[in-house]
Amino acid sequence: MATETQRAYTAACPGCGAPVNFASLASTHAVCGFCQSTIVRDGEALRRIGKMAEVFDDYSALQLMSQGKYQGVNFTIIGRLQYQYEGGSWNEWLAALDDGTTASLSEDNGSFVWTRAQTDAAASTRTFPKPEQWIVGNTTAISGKPFSVASVQEVSLRAAQGELPKLPPLGQKFYVVELRSAQAEVLSLDYSTQPVSLALGRAVQLEELQLTGLRDLSNATGQGGKVIKGRQFNCPNCGSPVDVKLAGSKSITCGACNSLIDLTQGTGGELRHAEQDEPVKPLIPLGSTGTLQGKQWQVVGFQHRMGHEIGDEDESFGWDEYLLFNAKAGFIFLVDATDGWSIVKPATGAPTKRSGKTYTYLGASYALQYSYKAETTYVAGEFYWQVQRGQTTFNEDYASGKSLLSSEQAGKELTWSVGDKVDHSLVTAAFKIKGRDNDFRRADVTPLASSSGLGVMGWIIVIVFIIIMLSIIQSCTRRNCDPQYENCSSSYRSGGGSYGGYSSGGGHK
Repeated sequence: MATETQRAYTAACPGCGAPVNFASLASTHAVCGFCQSTIVRDGEALRRIGKMAEVFDDYSALQLMSQGKYQGVNFTIIGRLQYQYEGGSWNEWLAALDDGTTASLSEDNGSFVWTRAQTDAAASTRTFPKPEQWIVGNTTAISGKPFSVASVQEVSLRAAQGELPKLPPLGQKFYVVELRSAQAEVLSLDYSTQPVSLALGRAVQLEELQLTGLRDLSNATGQGGKVIKGRQFNCPNCGSPVDVKLAGSKSITCGACNSLIDLTQGTGGELRHAEQDEPVKPLIPLGSTGTLQGKQWQVVGFQHRMGHEIGDEDESFGWDEYLLFNAKAGFIFLVDATDGWSIVKPATGAPTKRSGKTYTYLGASYALQYSYKAETTYVAGEFYWQVQRGQTTFNEDYASGKSLLSSEQAGKELTWSVGDKVDHSLVTAAFKIKGRDNDFRRADVTPLASSSGLGVMGWIIVIVFIIIMLSIIQSCTRRNCDPQYENCSSSYRSGGGSYGGYSSGGGHK
């Protein structure tokens, strides 16, 4: 129920005279939709303080004045802040609730987090460390609740629309630190204000928000979020046309020359690229659609990765990751490794460490299996993060039966992924692949599992098999394994593996 003091307010823009609406008393700033003037409200008077850059068109389904309901309370989208960081950008949509309060809906990577400002006295009056003093992976307690430090990012405001509760200086950098809990919560510390402002969020699905008045994306197919009339430019390496079809992509490869192109600078900024040779052919072609976990997914990206044992760079193994997208559910990874297939997705929260090699997450206990350094050696398609060839992360894989938990750390960001192992037949059925069962079958049974009681001929077969495997190991664990001529993605894994993709997308979700 709206409060009596909650009322709409309209005044003329000091820059062009167009009407500027304020639907929330919490809004102190606005951006004129006609002349992009940045306006501050002082009582019932408006004052122009500059001009705002236009938002980068990321084909979001949300727009100003979209309406919805969350936890029984109606809300209206009245503003948007678009932030950028080293790896890309994300949106913070401001929601005015019918009860007179406000919330924000963070949008990035096909994922959404519903966030409310924290006014807890103990937290708001606490003196927090300088942003540079936070150590990713460490734990801390906020108001008596443990959180893990997930991300320390330097960000800046890129553009804004509509009504705004705050307005950091355009382009001026400040830090955002993200903490995550075992209850899948995200606590953001915003260093653009003094004292530091806190906001607590939880992941939501669009279906939960009962949204109406969404942007008309009639030129986009419902499957895969592909935009038929999206961005297009010429490859900076070979000049061939490149179409960016997935909303929010940060990297893309040229279909003609396989060059990896950086998209984080927006239209006209696609000049940074890296040439790729030695292409690896994915078993599931880009653009394929398949049904997994009751939803239809489209293969939008592919990357081949190599792992190296800690302290032994000569011991290596490879695997493939398929990035799958669903317009309403976001992204998941389909991972193809020698020890089987798995389906994983980025986790919103962070697990709790119980012992030196054990973590618990959402009631399950996971034991450490592998620790290794991972390197991206080949990519194809579109990606929601700024993927780079040669990109390295430090990985740890944990398991609880068929359930999987994986951490990846790169720089000042630590991400977790959760998932499950699946049989290869589920993959072939999902993508309607016939006649290639052996290409997808993995090492489900060891060669010596039924060797007891073998005759002489049986042992000869086993010995020949071992010799062949040793030859493959020697060939595929060389540092210069050439995936164009050798099956590097099937190299032997003596210890280590991958249960998830590099799911970095900025410290805000």
